[in-house]
Amino acid sequence: MELILKQDVENLGFKDDVVTVKNGYGRNFLIPTGHAILATASAKKVLAENLKQRAYKEAKVVEEANVIAEALKALEIKIPAKTGAGDKLFGSVNNADLADALAKEGQNIEKKYITVIGGTVKRTGKYDSVIRLHREVTVDFPFEVVAQAD
Repeated sequence: MELILKQDVENLGFKDDVVTVKNGYGRNFLIPTGHAILATASAKKVLAENLKQRAYKEAKVVEEANVIAEALKALEIKIPAKTGAGDKLFGSVNNADLADALAKEGQNIEKKYITVIGGTVKRTGKYDSVIRLHREVTVDFPFEVVAQAD
């Protein structure tokens, strides 16, 4: 079943993408919840016209995302966390903690756009994450988890 996404759907695609999904997923979830519409010939023509009109605006947004990406590459984030014996953390550090640390540095990025490689962090050390600023702009962002000073 071919559908046109009306909004971003995680692990499927972005708004205005034409995707192929199984019939049940499209008919029972995506269409009723308003996430997608059927990709008929007329709907594809309307989509093509909308994308053409949006191309100029899109270039400006990509340019802004690239500026933010360069600013992120210049940052060094150290996230303090309580530690137990050795380098093991009490709790964990995840994408929400990284989003908070970035916000303190003046970069407001929603946590859903941040992926910590390996999931949650449970030990001190250096780690990597991927920040998706735009569908065409992603940044590999290293950060460090350090023991919190008492």
